[in-house]
Amino acid sequence: MTRILTQQEFKELFDANFAQVRNYLLFRSGNTELATDLAQETFLKIWEKQADINIPQVKGLLYKIANDLFISNYRKEQRSFNFFNSYQVNGKTLSPEEELMFEQLKQKYSKVLEAMPEKQRTVFLMSRVDNLKYNEIAEISGISVKAVEKRMNKALEFLKLNLKVNE
Repeated sequence: MTRILTQQEFKELFDANFAQVRNYLLFRSGNTELATDLAQETFLKIWEKQADINIPQVKGLLYKIANDLFISNYRKEQRSFNFFNSYQVNGKTLSPEEELMFEQLKQKYSKVLEAMPEKQRTVFLMSRVDNLKYNEIAEISGISVKAVEKRMNKALEFLKLNLKVNE
């Protein structure tokens, strides 16, 4: 059923989905500002195209538009993955040794995530960081639940092989 959204319906759609769309783009790009900009542009496109929107399927459309915007931007910019550059320890005071160890682990984790194939990394981060279920990831990504499971298993194997703390 297609119909024009009211401002209130659009606001509710935005409030309910912006964070997830932004996180999806953050997983893909590793850049907070870019993810926020592309997420806002996604909703702008929804507002502009609203006469063509099927309300029950709008969530899938949001991720499709976001993905298309990301790919377009990626081709232009060729940005590298930089997900954890702005990560901070949540209010805990660490000793200098603990802080150094944390920084080393964070850098190694970031490098391993950069090296991970994009499809596996995206599924891994959507599951672990955004706490999405496999069926939600499948819907967003446009793949089967089995494909999500396979990518997740490969991502975990990749991490296990490449993330050795004592190296």
